[in-house]
Amino acid sequence: MEAGSVSAPSGQQIVARLERLEVWSLSYLFIGIIGLGFLFTFYDIFDINVSFIQTCIELNKGCTPENALGALPLPVLLNLAGYVVGTLVLSPIADRIGRRNMLMVTMLITGLGSLYNAFVGDYANFNIARIITGIGIGADLAIVNTYVNEVAPRKARAKFTTIIFIMSALGALVGIWLGLILTTAPTPWPLGLPFAAAGPGFDFGWRWMYGIGAILAVIAVLLRFELPESPRWLIGQGRLADADAVVRAMEERAARHGPLAEPLLADTYGATVPPSPVPYRDLFGRALYVRRIILLFLIWFIGYITVYSFASGFTVVLSALRYPPPEAGVIAAVGTFGFVAEAAVMSAIVEKLERRYWLPIAAAVTIIGSLVVASAGTNIWVSFIGAILIFAGFNLWVSPTYALTAECFPTRARTTGFALVDGVGHIGGGIGVMVIAPILPQLSVVWALGLISVFLVIAAILVQFTPHTRNRHLDHISP
Repeated sequence: MEAGSVSAPSGQQIVARLERLEVWSLSYLFIGIIGLGFLFTFYDIFDINVSFIQTCIELNKGCTPENALGALPLPVLLNLAGYVVGTLVLSPIADRIGRRNMLMVTMLITGLGSLYNAFVGDYANFNIARIITGIGIGADLAIVNTYVNEVAPRKARAKFTTIIFIMSALGALVGIWLGLILTTAPTPWPLGLPFAAAGPGFDFGWRWMYGIGAILAVIAVLLRFELPESPRWLIGQGRLADADAVVRAMEERAARHGPLAEPLLADTYGATVPPSPVPYRDLFGRALYVRRIILLFLIWFIGYITVYSFASGFTVVLSALRYPPPEAGVIAAVGTFGFVAEAAVMSAIVEKLERRYWLPIAAAVTIIGSLVVASAGTNIWVSFIGAILIFAGFNLWVSPTYALTAECFPTRARTTGFALVDGVGHIGGGIGVMVIAPILPQLSVVWALGLISVFLVIAAILVQFTPHTRNRHLDHISP
């Protein structure tokens, strides 16, 4: 159906028109709006990495830089438990009331949790605030990845997921470097930052970090009002006129890059099937999706053990391994440049390989980085190189696997499916940190970092059993 036709288009015709678009067809401003939410999400995940030592000393009696690792698992686990609650409760609502509406709700919850964190007076309330923030973040990750997957061009779903993931890298960089500035004592470079602010009279920099996070969340909420609803979701709800209007606007923008191909009425059955009142029924009612849920859950659960051990605890792990806290913080902060570089490079090459091949590459890079750090000894510059490789490696697989996960579920329950495997899978990070943390001080650096990294190897093996999804019609992958 061409854009100038006056007859009402069917859902299949609208999907066919959407599938023919080969460029990003929404405003590029929307990439930044969505990405700002990712920036806050990863800022929140990573800000605890450096700042937790100061938080623990202030709120948890008897906490020292050397034993802070023992206290870290609880807030990490509770934060990730919040992820599970948020994904299981809020994400299915996005399959019922829309991606756009829930994107504002989830970011509001994360902002309130971060604001609560900034003003807590004791360790118990700190952990409660981490749960609240986790509830919002868990659902937000699922909805953002679903939204991007449904509006990005078929040949570039992983590419645009990765482009937005660059904002995640920037959030991690800001979170760790700000933590280094606000929560560590001035120390000559390269063992620390000479202009760091922590010290007598300023031992509350960690509160400023969570306050800044709340401000970022408010900005993200206000900007998300500009986002259009996913046309695929609108079609599933029978709102064909609204879906047609969104796709017409996308066609007009895409036409500026050249003539549009003729829409092909391929098999688009899945996109036009109305959802069940309970989205879980659409998933657990078919053996295909049950198998995918089990497999993808295991991949995320095991992979996140590595991710969260490094993302939330790298500084604390190094401190437990007898690195001075400022030096440990600097090593982690320099490592975030590897995250940013990885995301930028991956945005250009991620579509060159099938999604499942990136996880083995990520595991190899992470292990190499761990070996470099372990062999560095007192040479901090070698430690910097190793940290950059570690941060590049343990994040390299995330954005293509985000795309793979969203592609493996039907439109009518895509957010719910993503939430089940990625959201609930996050608990692996918390459990992993809780189980691994007590062991690490008894190990050498090479064995400690090797133990953390090995879980990516296991996930890399499992991911090879996932379906081929690159450049395939969403409704062919998940009818």
